Amino acid sequence: MSEQTKVISLEKVVVRFSGDSGDGMQLTGTIFSNLSAILGNDISTFPDFPAEIRAPQGSLSGVSGFQVHLGARKIYTPGDKADVLVAMNPAALKVNIGFLKPHSIIIVDTDSFGKSDLDKAKFVTDDPFTELGLGGMQIVAAPISTMVKDGLTEFGLDNKSAVRCKNMFALGLVCWLFQRPLDEAMNKLRGKFAKKPVIAQANIKALTDGYNYGHNIHASVSTYRIESMKAEPGFYTDVNGNKATSCGLIAAAEKAGVKLFLGSYPITPATDILQELAARKELGVKALQFEDEIAGICTAIGASFAGALGATSTSGPGLALKSEAIGLAVIAELPLVVVDVQRGGPSTGLPTKSEQTDLMQTLYGRNGESPVVVLAASTPVDCFDSAYWAGKIALEYMTPVVLLTDSFIANGSSAWRIPDLEDYPAITPHYVSQYTDESKPWKAYHRDPETLVRYWAVPGTEGFAHRIGGLEKDFESSAISTEPLNHQKMVATRQAKIDKIAAHIPEQEIIGDADADLLIVGWGGTFGHLCEAMETMRENGHKVALAHFRFISPLPFNASDLLLKYGKVVVAEQNNGQFANYLRSKIAGFNPIKFNRIKGQPFIVSRLVEEFTKLIEA
Repeated sequence: MSEQTKVISLEKVVVRFSGDSGDGMQLTGTIFSNLSAILGNDISTFPDFPAEIRAPQGSLSGVSGFQVHLGARKIYTPGDKADVLVAMNPAALKVNIGFLKPHSIIIVDTDSFGKSDLDKAKFVTDDPFTELGLGGMQIVAAPISTMVKDGLTEFGLDNKSAVRCKNMFALGLVCWLFQRPLDEAMNKLRGKFAKKPVIAQANIKALTDGYNYGHNIHASVSTYRIESMKAEPGFYTDVNGNKATSCGLIAAAEKAGVKLFLGSYPITPATDILQELAARKELGVKALQFEDEIAGICTAIGASFAGALGATSTSGPGLALKSEAIGLAVIAELPLVVVDVQRGGPSTGLPTKSEQTDLMQTLYGRNGESPVVVLAASTPVDCFDSAYWAGKIALEYMTPVVLLTDSFIANGSSAWRIPDLEDYPAITPHYVSQYTDESKPWKAYHRDPETLVRYWAVPGTEGFAHRIGGLEKDFESSAISTEPLNHQKMVATRQAKIDKIAAHIPEQEIIGDADADLLIVGWGGTFGHLCEAMETMRENGHKVALAHFRFISPLPFNASDLLLKYGKVVVAEQNNGQFANYLRSKIAGFNPIKFNRIKGQPFIVSRLVEEFTKLIEA
């Protein structure tokens, strides 16, 4: 009888897939994440890939990775370090050595560990495992490429096409490791390669061979059992932030009874929003790619003038190009949603990495006094709700809204319970039909006396022909005006309109201890890391709370009282203190501690716990 596999039950586990840019690690990680979500695990993922279209094969700069954290409880982050690493070549092994826990399982393709491969990864010996000090790890070293080629001879594929299936062999081995059935993974492959059935079958064969290989070496490594969560009944899927943002914009337009128009130009890491919406013609969405960033936003403004919810998507460099047109939407007072998926900068910077460095540009990066509403999504799933709120505010308050996400949550994914649109608040566009002042005829810039919002007269509405544009208008007549006092009044009115929105958005909440000795403040995609750090510190006996902001401009009306309530506050962000400085400018007497990291990578939870604990004990 063969020795029985040692099965270890875990509440959570981290798996990292890593290899060359052409090794299919993003696809492999995505399928494993989808499979885990379907089986009832909560997940959080982190795709990490180079900016080069194809770096030199086998080089350290060309390593592409995908990390997934899954478990039987709420998962907030993709995890600091991995329990399992799939390293398809020596470069992948070397780059990821710092992301491993003690006694991790490392799966390697020995066919990719030849002398030339080791040289490309800058190893100085022919034993990379000893050189890296991996003596305590569980190594699964297998000739994966050779086994894949031998196993796929029946399909008549050339060597290159056959070897490209090696990522599925590795996926099958990992599925065996975590006792995952292969049926759903097979369905994903059939769907992806629907137009190439031979390739689909070859990948399925490689997947099955990898799973069976695990059975054959079952005595050499431990396997893991991850229990499923008790989830709220409903339909679930694995969704990344860009797709959730797209769905949130569609939902807002549907709820408001208007068409959605997206005018955009491709830019990493926001392009997927354009691609996702372009595929939704059956929902009445019009999504067009234009020749540049300026054309994209200007067509969106035109669509808003014509009665649609106009939207545009971009990243930091593109936001800079759109600044003048955003100012046009401010002075014309038209609904517009600008999605900024932040990435590392300045200039081209780190185009595939993540930062929170566009906040000041978003708030103030336009000529003139040009106030806009600014929101920030906190997780891949929250991108849906934040995009919905962005559409709601734009349509009801006739203003541009900038929604900030970032590369981490845009490309990362979480398990998402598909919501019921009936549960979301109504969206009532501020149409001219709501104008009720019979004492004077309507003009383009007449306003609701309570909200100061001007009325939206869709072209073609009989009796409401009008003209708007980028020149200042008279408060009463809506005619072009250069009169000084009128300009002062219009500037103040546009700002007051934004300020009044604070009364109609949710209050800022805290999670954790109401009587905390330390309040952590964050915004945007750092939520998961800050929340997990807070929970860890509470488990260690400290009183800690977290205030994570979605609404940035205007701030929730209770923000001042809440933040001034705590004696010690730290604002943690991936920039040099932009949100901390903004809060200081808005809240008299507020002087927080700043915690800033700008590495193009997510926070490390263990470092947050260490640094925040020092603050409490200081």
